Amino acid sequence: MDTQGIKADRIQRDVRYRSFLINEAQGLLTRLKQLQPFEMSMPMVMAAAVPYTAQKEIFGLMRAGKAHLTERILCFIRNVKTKNIPVEKCQAAYAVLKLRFNSLLDQFDIFCDVVSQRGENETGIWVAGLDVLARDALIMTRYYIEAPPMICYLDRGHGAAIRRARTRLPGGDDNPVAVIKIPRERMVASGIGSSLVHEVGHQGSALLDLIASLKLVLDDLAVKEKPYSEAWTLLSRWISEILSDFWAVCFLGISASTGLISVVSLPRYFVLRAVDDDPHPFPWIRVKISIAFGKLLYPDDQWQRLERLWETFYPTTGLAPATLQLLQQFEQVLPRFAKLMKEHRPPKLKGKQLHEIFPLHERQPQQLRAHYQQWKKDCNLLAKQRPSLVFAAVGQARADNVITPFTENRLLTKMLRHWALVNI
Repeated sequence: MDTQGIKADRIQRDVRYRSFLINEAQGLLTRLKQLQPFEMSMPMVMAAAVPYTAQKEIFGLMRAGKAHLTERILCFIRNVKTKNIPVEKCQAAYAVLKLRFNSLLDQFDIFCDVVSQRGENETGIWVAGLDVLARDALIMTRYYIEAPPMICYLDRGHGAAIRRARTRLPGGDDNPVAVIKIPRERMVASGIGSSLVHEVGHQGSALLDLIASLKLVLDDLAVKEKPYSEAWTLLSRWISEILSDFWAVCFLGISASTGLISVVSLPRYFVLRAVDDDPHPFPWIRVKISIAFGKLLYPDDQWQRLERLWETFYPTTGLAPATLQLLQQFEQVLPRFAKLMKEHRPPKLKGKQLHEIFPLHERQPQQLRAHYQQWKKDCNLLAKQRPSLVFAAVGQARADNVITPFTENRLLTKMLRHWALVNI
């Protein structure tokens, strides 16, 4: 083939390659147009709707992401058609566009799971009621937290999780809304409050910058107190999860601990096994930490009874000497650690101790018992209370064994429906 023929062949191949990339980019545009905005596809009744502030943030994020990607794809097509860019660079640019497209779909799916579930019969209204509980668990005493919108959804599995607001989404955008996953198996019972408020605690701890300030204190103790160095080091490693457990106890009292027991009750091997680099305390000590908070914040014999129950379920007999020694370290430092948490003065609280921002005076066991006895006879009075206080009172009644699971379910279902309706 002569030189002109070779050149013509190269031009034809170049045209075919560019045409292929243009067609692929147009395919992305077509699929992008198929992404219907949630405003056009939400199937729920009004009571199950995502809160307006959350809707606004989610819809704004998705519209902006879709518009930005559309412009980038159109720009890519124009450049491929009009500029003499080498084909391999065009392919590299297309690959980046495709990655961004997939990330946008990932972001869309995160919120799609939340929104589409609101159309499930009964479930949608329950979850809308949990949105109200989540917001209530960020309302502090004599301290204001500028809370982001919070939305909940149900999923499989026994553990809850949160995708915190103001963290990065798969596509690199800031998440405008806290999304809390709740295990289906815990609906509807007071234990759901334990899981939910624990996850809210992750958001609250981040807003107050609690982790960094507490780690400084714990790391210092690990250096200064050599006999208990391992215990202080592990508490520092686990502080994020411990703070969330503290948050749950502060809002819910004993139901935070009984709910935690329900989640972490696993075969003995897993309950007493410490895993390196796990951000969660191993279950046996995690429950003990939760109970230590309860003993300090809400003095009552119920905590000793709960602790004996836990130790009976999972006795430490037969453990390796190193494990027993570690547990003994924890037993020695836990009362001091609980006091340290209670009296900690994080910079953002400007001199206040941590316990001062929580409604502890309203959640003492005798008060919760009295509240339940009064409210069970008057649902209208019950409906006027803070959601977290209702869950604390019902959870106390469940811990005292004065309410059956059936009655608990009926009462909390009624309250979740009420909160969803008043939140319209």
